[in-house]
Amino acid sequence: MSDLDLAVIGNCAFAALLDRSARIVWSCLPRFDGDPVFCALLDNHHGAERGFWDVELQDFSHAEQRYRRNSAVVETVLYDRSGNAVEIIDFAPRFKQFDRTFRPPVFVRRIRPFAGAPRVRFRLRPACGYGSGTPEVTRGSNHIRFVMPAMTLRLTTDAPPTYILEETAHVLEQPVTMVLGPDESLTEPVAEIGRRFFEKTDAYWREWTRFLALPFEWQDAVIRAAITLKLCSFEETGAVIAALTTSIPEAPHSGRNWDYRFCWLRDSFFVVHALNRLGATRTMESYLSYITNIVVESGGGPLQPVFGIALETRLDEREEPGLAGYRGMGPVRVGNDAYTQVQNDGYGAVVLATAQSFFDRRLSRPGDEAFFQRLERLGQKAVELWNVPDAGMWELRTRQQVHTFSAVMCWAACDRLARIAERLGLDSRVAYWRHYAGEIREETLRRAWNSEMGSFVACFEGQEIDASLLLLPELGFLPADDPRFLGTLACAERYLRSGDHVFRYAAPDDFGEPETAFNVCTFWYIDALAAVGRTEEARELFERMLAARNHLGLLSEDLDPDSGELWGNFPQTYSMVGLINSALRLSRPWEEAF
Repeated sequence: MSDLDLAVIGNCAFAALLDRSARIVWSCLPRFDGDPVFCALLDNHHGAERGFWDVELQDFSHAEQRYRRNSAVVETVLYDRSGNAVEIIDFAPRFKQFDRTFRPPVFVRRIRPFAGAPRVRFRLRPACGYGSGTPEVTRGSNHIRFVMPAMTLRLTTDAPPTYILEETAHVLEQPVTMVLGPDESLTEPVAEIGRRFFEKTDAYWREWTRFLALPFEWQDAVIRAAITLKLCSFEETGAVIAALTTSIPEAPHSGRNWDYRFCWLRDSFFVVHALNRLGATRTMESYLSYITNIVVESGGGPLQPVFGIALETRLDEREEPGLAGYRGMGPVRVGNDAYTQVQNDGYGAVVLATAQSFFDRRLSRPGDEAFFQRLERLGQKAVELWNVPDAGMWELRTRQQVHTFSAVMCWAACDRLARIAERLGLDSRVAYWRHYAGEIREETLRRAWNSEMGSFVACFEGQEIDASLLLLPELGFLPADDPRFLGTLACAERYLRSGDHVFRYAAPDDFGEPETAFNVCTFWYIDALAAVGRTEEARELFERMLAARNHLGLLSEDLDPDSGELWGNFPQTYSMVGLINSALRLSRPWEEAF
């Protein structure tokens, strides 16, 4: 049975998911939103007989799996019942070459006998057409080609191609290297390429983590989260995707199956903000380039909430019948109609994501007056739309209301524009944006407050609460010790918390009542506890959230508060962001350690 005990490999051009036994069960090529060449995670009508790549150990007993220290390289050891074992090293090459980053759409697998005389068979069964097709296979002396409508893959290896094509079980007597990528000949022996790519890739990630501004505590968890966020960035354009997968349901048989392989402006702000706090500024600089294109293209018009990773504006949603879905829980959706929604928080998300560029002297391309003027167009839309009904951050599909979070984010757009204008010495613009920030804030405080509940509410003049209200101090909208926020926190505890976990909201939506907690909301709650002085309680809950991660320290979008099982698309950048932010807030300072 499929589960989300998965590892991620990638290189900021593409990525893949491996299960505990190093079976590659998901990977889209040539980029994150492409056709899944490996799609067994979402099953198919053939019992997942294709769409995967594994090393099957005969008489298998158990597996051990880990990431190499401070790296995106995965090591898996498979053991049989007699003590024989095989080691599998998986990675996607990424390193500096010719003064630029080398990140080809290539899988590398290095396989060696680890103990005794393991008997294995190699099974490489790519698919195409979202599980509906099988590639045409041809072979050469040392390679196998998989011809598909959109691309051709070539496996180059020093293993006998016949053993791979016929899936012959055999004793693994010496190391084997497998390189799967574009249909191009290698220019040096495959074993040498595997060794060199491994050493350079492993060194790249260790060097990258050396420059992270880590908290004193929970460093391994933060490093793993940071690397995972980096792997979810599409470096070619600067886009940051919400997750690597599509259609893993938020809860069993819920129909809440969505494609998250796109760039949500809101999610990307949170990712960039978290990496900035760790000192990983290059991702922000790349994202600034992506956002600049969006801002220029919008021309002051409405801003859609989600874009394709190459700035695509149409993400029409469809269902793919060739895949039965995660554990057979379809449908499998490709595309996301959320791009057509009105979500007015996006204006604030863009301004917040780019504001640091005007203040951070480390950046090679700091924000300037010309870029500020482009951002002002978004600020003007925020002024126009802050009290207009929208789908909200939770993307409700059948109703619109004036959402408090959207109004607060529109306030944040105006507030940050005033601060940027002050930085640039534009006094008249400071006054302009402060005026509108004050106006929006005053009306939001009045209309989003429910005196009978003693809490802010999710929608103006409403009676329901949602977890986005926990972000009010984080966004600077009001201090954490404000009695109104303390009342809101108490209300969230009463209506949204279930055990150690927090739901987005409790009210029924388009699909009924939510069944699973939303992991980032639990981290928001942890941060709120810390902000109001309940630090020890926050630390204890944070430790329990760390224990809720999978075996390699990763989180999906959702979690069943009763069973602890992970649900929803994976790995969810929101969730990993929440982990980083909470660790930075809660960790003891370095000074106390010495």
